[in-house]
Amino acid sequence: MALTRDFRLTVVERAQRDPGFARTLLHEAGALLLNGEPGPARLVLRDLVNATLGFETLATALDRPSKSLHRMLSGRGNPSMDNLAAIFGGLCRELRVKLAVESGPAPRHPRRAA
Repeated sequence: MALTRDFRLTVVERAQRDPGFARTLLHEAGALLLNGEPGPARLVLRDLVNATLGFETLATALDRPSKSLHRMLSGRGNPSMDNLAAIFGGLCRELRVKLAVESGPAPRHPRRAA
């Protein structure tokens, strides 16, 4: 008999009871997206939507079909930037978060040998 739980269920339950964890998930989704990892970012967003407002409420708030939102945030989804911005906006309102981008020094690239 397995003593493990479904990882996604554990994440959803923790996000529901711990607002700080939910905000961290939102931050992680943004960082993944900005670092060129849109697939994992969509999956984190999907779990966060399930843990917070739910797809039906988000669909109503964004005036989009919930089925379409489910497809966008699936492993093979391909949401437009407008849709991603709307999803982030809906989650930010729900979690009472204001996103800000901080800029650090540009990464250094090694010089190429001539």
